[in-house]
Amino acid sequence: MSKKRVVFLSISILLGLGLLLGRLMQIQLFQTEHFSKHEVNLYEESVKQRTQQVLIDDGRGLFLDSKGKPLSHREEMVLVLFPFLKGIEWDEKGVAEILQVSPYQLTAKITEAKSPFIYGELTELQANKINELNIPGVIPLKRTWIPDSLPAAQIIGVIGENNGELKDRYPDKNMSDLKIGITGLQAQFDEFLLPDTPTKLIFHVDAIGNPLFGVDVKYTGENNPYYPLNVKTTINRTLQEKMEAILEEHQVENGGAILLDIELGAIIANASRPALNGQRPFDDKGAINQMFEAHIPGSVFKTVVATAAIEERLISNSDHFNCDLDIRGNIASRSLGELNLEDSFARSCNRTFAELANKIQDKDPHLLQNYAEKLGLIGSQSWEGDVFYLQDFKQFNASTGRIFLQEDNQVDHNFISQTGIGQHEVRVSPLGVANMLATIARGGQGKAIRVATEIQYADGSTMFEFPEQDKRKQSISTAAAQKMQQLLRRVVTDPEGTGAYFQTLPYEVAGKSGTAQTGIESEGQQLYNKWFAGYFPFESPKYSLVTVNLGVKEDDGSVTNLFADLVEMVHEEEQ
Repeated sequence: MSKKRVVFLSISILLGLGLLLGRLMQIQLFQTEHFSKHEVNLYEESVKQRTQQVLIDDGRGLFLDSKGKPLSHREEMVLVLFPFLKGIEWDEKGVAEILQVSPYQLTAKITEAKSPFIYGELTELQANKINELNIPGVIPLKRTWIPDSLPAAQIIGVIGENNGELKDRYPDKNMSDLKIGITGLQAQFDEFLLPDTPTKLIFHVDAIGNPLFGVDVKYTGENNPYYPLNVKTTINRTLQEKMEAILEEHQVENGGAILLDIELGAIIANASRPALNGQRPFDDKGAINQMFEAHIPGSVFKTVVATAAIEERLISNSDHFNCDLDIRGNIASRSLGELNLEDSFARSCNRTFAELANKIQDKDPHLLQNYAEKLGLIGSQSWEGDVFYLQDFKQFNASTGRIFLQEDNQVDHNFISQTGIGQHEVRVSPLGVANMLATIARGGQGKAIRVATEIQYADGSTMFEFPEQDKRKQSISTAAAQKMQQLLRRVVTDPEGTGAYFQTLPYEVAGKSGTAQTGIESEGQQLYNKWFAGYFPFESPKYSLVTVNLGVKEDDGSVTNLFADLVEMVHEEEQ
């Protein structure tokens, strides 16, 4: 062999060894935790290859109801069985007797198993008896898990794995399979809920799954009494579950209901349809909280028009309106005659509020927008403030709503007339409507809405408390609020009022109905958003309730019975 060939071959070998050494250094030294474009954590993957694991608790913080009980999760005692049991002698008869199953049934499950599995739920008594047997690989334990269906699913939100988003949010986190909050409170409180160490049972195996270091099972996890942190919400679980059941009874497919505590400015229950599919949350609109989304409100918006007209002194007791005409001056579909403000509001005369809206906007093109903000109908409704190093932290994100989309429309009389009856460009959320009624019921005092009261340590002690927040700068006068209370009550007490059906309810209700044209047709028929929003008891207001059925045909989807059933349900729970 010539000298040139020897040199060339030697250089080639050295280059090859150099490349292999570089690749080895890349794997073992430089990119061990972020290997390749897929950001693979090689440490974690190597552990997975040589162990069998059972996840007991992913270590993520949880959501609690208003009484401090589990809301976003379930806790249950379960029996974990390891497949190495098939290769050792153990007291299968004793375990089967405690479980009240046949030994054959138990051993058949273990024979089929290739990895540790949860056999089923246990009672505390069964768990204690199995523990007394002290059998390796037969382990009763309490497991925390998120079921596919849970109350207040949309407001709590969805978690999932998204390595790109994880890296953007938390560049210092090295756990590639870490679940983060994607929607709802899970996303808003994500930074507080992130786990440090999942709790697992780990068993080391060889390449074919046999025990590597005997039959000892290791328990790994967080051993800190203060973590993970939990969030205590304002949700009343009993009312929440009953609200969801009533929505199912009324077959609401798109819409829902929201219940506020007026005094505290807190969401007590929030149910949205379509329901969230825990397995496939983004296949339909089930992950969307319709109570936080903006919709066309129809006559519910007349509450803003009436408030502005009263506060700006643009209406008097002697003023009457020709309610035989529609907003354009043509013959109306309903002949209501000459009505004053009170009767117009109770019977929902469109002509009255088209005229008033124009008077309001002629005085100042921003007045309707301003009063919608003062009432808490539009704008940010969430509690907002500094939480430790997080500035301007918001408990939740909801649509801010709108009255006009374009400034030119604020002075166009045709568009203003449509706006006065809650059509055209008006979009508001059920949350905003509930907040507006709560503001009026409190005498004009605005409040920020809370859905959480505390961030708690794992032992239940308080880490941070969310105090009530008044919005004094956005309130309306007490006199205007009292007048609006009378108008809202008259909707129910007037025999011809749109809420007369509610006269027989166990609580005295004040409120406003709404039927909004959506501009969308199905099978040649116009679709509507149907609303009823009210508060009760009238003399001592405690609850603000909004119900809405979205995109239904004219003769379908009334929310009258739905609202009534929810009020009766709340009354029953109060007794």
